[in-house]
Amino acid sequence: MDEKINNIQEEIIEEFSKLNDWFDKYEYLIDLGKSLEPLDEKLKSEENSLSGCQSKVWLKAEIRGERILYLVASDSLITKGMISLLLRVLNNQYPEDIVNADLYFIDKIGLNTNLSPSRVNGLMSIVKHIKSYAKVAPNINK
Repeated sequence: MDEKINNIQEEIIEEFSKLNDWFDKYEYLIDLGKSLEPLDEKLKSEENSLSGCQSKVWLKAEIRGERILYLVASDSLITKGMISLLLRVLNNQYPEDIVNADLYFIDKIGLNTNLSPSRVNGLMSIVKHIKSYAKVAPNINK
């Protein structure tokens, strides 16, 4: 397991542990969503659209050197906040590390238990797509 990925997850867990309740954590997710870099409108295509999410999500992966860069957007601020956390952990990592990453921070900060079931399903769908791109990484830019 990549130590860098785990270190980032520990940072996120520490940040969330400083927030008093789930209202504060939702506010933090929304703030993260507002700070997510916007996706180029031409990438918001049907080809890049993900199914399995309550809100609209677009995901594009690119190989940069030996690492994967993910470009992701959503029409929901909370979803964008969750995406921001995933990108912080997985963006610009080696494909093998992404595929093998145990994203334990999702449980540790309480996303699985404090979000609606449809949001949790959407989050898991995004994780699945991110990992599936990493599995086929050599073929992404072709």
